[in-house]
Parts: sequence; C-alpha cells; structure tokens
Amino acid sequence: MTTDLGEAKFESPAVERLATGFVHCLRSGGLTIPVGMTLRFTEALDAVGIVHRDDVYWAGRATLVSRPEDIAMYDAMFLAFFHQNGSGFNVRFEDEPESVPLGTDDGDGDGHGDDGDDEVLALRYSASEVLAEKDFAEFTKAELHEAQRVMASMRISPSMRTSRRRIPAGRGDRHDLRRTVQAAMRTAGEPLALRRTSMGVRTRRLVLLLDVSGSMEPYARVLIRFAHAAVVGRGRVEVFALGTRLTRMTRQLGSHDVDEAVAAAAESVVDWSGGTRLGEAIGAFNNDWGVRGMARGAIVVVLSDGWDRGDPAQMDAEMERLHRTAHRVVWVNPLKASPGYEPIARGMAAAMPHIDTFLEGHCLDSLATLADSIGA
Repeated sequence: MTTDLGEAKFESPAVERLATGFVHCLRSGGLTIPVGMTLRFTEALDAVGIVHRDDVYWAGRATLVSRPEDIAMYDAMFLAFFHQNGSGFNVRFEDEPESVPLGTDDGDGDGHGDDGDDEVLALRYSASEVLAEKDFAEFTKAELHEAQRVMASMRISPSMRTSRRRIPAGRGDRHDLRRTVQAAMRTAGEPLALRRTSMGVRTRRLVLLLDVSGSMEPYARVLIRFAHAAVVGRGRVEVFALGTRLTRMTRQLGSHDVDEAVAAAAESVVDWSGGTRLGEAIGAFNNDWGVRGMARGAIVVVLSDGWDRGDPAQMDAEMERLHRTAHRVVWVNPLKASPGYEPIARGMAAAMPHIDTFLEGHCLDSLATLADSIGA
C-alpha cells in the first residue's frame, strides 16, 4: 500500500472526523473498537499525518488491532473505506445522521470546485461520538437530551454473585430429597430418578450515592440521568442524594419518562445545590440502610467531587465502615480529568484509602468506563 491519499493538509478537526468515520467502518465490519483505541488512533494520525496511505494504514494497524485474527478484517475494511476514486478518494456512510463535507484544492483550481479537480472527503458521523469527550459542564440542553439517549443504551449491569437459594439442576452437587420423593409418588413409590440442586446466582445490588451540592451542580444534572438509566434498566438499584443530609430517590427515578423522573427526584431533595457534609450523609446511609443490609455484598458507587465541609475523621470512619460492608466501592470524581489533579481535598483524601476503583466522571466516555467497571 504505497499510493498517496493526496497531498492536501488537513487540520485537526478533519483528522478527528476521518478517524471517527474509519472506526465506525471497522465496527460495522464486526471489530470491537473501544473509545480509548479511537483516541490513540486520532493521536497517531495527528503525529504521522494523512498524506501517505502507508502512514494511515500502520497508524490504524498499531492502535486499532489487538488480535492477530482481526488483521484480515482490518485490511478489508481499510481498502473499502479508502477506495480510490480517480485522483482522490470518496468515503460515504448512509446510516449515520450527520454529514461533514471537507474540500481540498489540488493546486490547479481556484478552490471552489468549478473545474472538477477538487478532492472531496464526505463522511457521516454520530453526534454521540462528538459528545463523547465533551465536559458535562459545557452541555447545552439539546446535548443533554442526546446524552440521555446514549446513557439509556448503556449496559449498566453489575456482576453476579452466588445466591443462598438453591435451584434444580440436572447435574447439581446436592440431592433434592423432597423433589425426589414427589417424583416417586407419581411412579407408585419407586424413585426412578434422583433429583439434584445447585447453588443459584443473582445480580449484585447497585447503590448510587450522588453528591448534589453546589460544586457538583453542573455534573449532577447529567449524573442523575445516568442513575435514572440504571434504575429503569434493571431491578436491584438504589439511588441516594448526598448533601447536608441523605435523601432516597429510587422511587422518584422509577418513572420511564426521564424528565418527569428527574423533576420528581430534584423536588424530593430539599438541599439540592446547597452545601455538603459527605461524612455525615454517608454515615446516615450506613446507619439507616447500608449496614442493615442494602450495602452488604453490593457495588456502591459514590459520584462526588470530594469537597466536604464536615470532619475528615468522620469521613474516614464512615468510608471504612462502607468498605467493610460492600463488595466493592467505586468513587467517580469529575475533577479527576483535570490536568495535574491530585485528591488533596480533605474529604477526598480521607476517602481514598477505602476506595477500590477511582474513576473520572466528566463526560460520556467516562460513564461508559463506569458502566464497564460496574459489570467487571
């Protein structure tokens, strides 16, 4: 593959659109391309440029292919995507919602395409991919609705755990005397088959503790929609608001109408966008709900920036109690994405020793990572 893609120079936005279109092509061919790989591919294209076909090929090969058996599919989709069309190339996707035409002058024309010598790259891309890395604090109302659609499609399913209830199984590890006798009664008392049971499995409970203080307001309006998607998507989810007090919002978020659910939840929280006493609120959860059973064996996710007006010693003690009770504690902090961030806020520093997983929570990509972590 030595043919040039053209001598045109593209700015970074064009490179990003090209990367997005090619990744979409690979996904349509059956390859699994995580968002992180897409970012590395874009960075590679920025480094090597898109002038030479070999450079683009190996940039994608190095960043998008993780298994040897995927190389053949990658080669085929690469040729399909960058199919030569005269002196240039033309890439189109008809199943994506938006189109971005990019014109490049070959040097002989006037740049307006009247002489037919211009090269045109037209690709269609998904608006959700454009929003994937945008900070929630910068979302418009329209982007908020698009984000809700994306979150509703996320698979927010916690891992499984062994249940105390045994279930019938053909090759179980224990005999089921009651069912064996019942079956024998239908055959004149002759036990023709031994019934068996095995340990059942069930989904772990998921508990979301959402900080609704003033410092979290730009992110809470999106994260509460993530909580809504989790509640309506499966049964064993509990959601609480953390502020100057603890408020349970599970029932309010149960409506399938997201706007109605979010409005009802916000109305039930009297200290929305107020102060925060995380240690006290987490202590209230431990005392009233968590230690009594709700957090036992559960995956507990705290969505907070860690700013706390309370006593750090209380935060440390309550997080230690929560960590002993829960199966796993995940902390999602939107500030973690900031360059040079360190968890030095008093509340965050006190909580860190008792956290199993520490994640960002500022964009859709970070919520996709959270969903994967919940199911890990």
